Amino acid sequence: MDIETVREYCLSKKATTEDTPFGEDILVIRVMGKMYLCINLNTPDRITMKCDPEYALELRDHYNAIEGAWHFNKKYWNQVFLDSDANDKLIKHLIDHSYEEVLKKFTKKMRTEYDILP
Repeated sequence: MDIETVREYCLSKKATTEDTPFGEDILVIRVMGKMYLCINLNTPDRITMKCDPEYALELRDHYNAIEGAWHFNKKYWNQVFLDSDANDKLIKHLIDHSYEEVLKKFTKKMRTEYDILP
């Protein structure tokens, strides 16, 4: 999988937007303003995603492609190398998981707003 495929997959998700708040070379993917994925355009072989803390540790133990994210809270964020032992199916699952982790933290008001979106 490449970063353009990752980007397109993310943007196909409900209420997802992208921006570059950390500079033109850092693409941030958000659901209703909350970040769930980050792509450094200078290192297109990896992406950074939110993850449940216990699951994050389990993934790091099982895959060479997954490690604690650089410059992020490693308890909640994983860096996934796209050219290693994480296949496309796993990467899509991890994107979905990251998206869901952010949805779980929505306030009741945000969840209601999200639910009424098409």
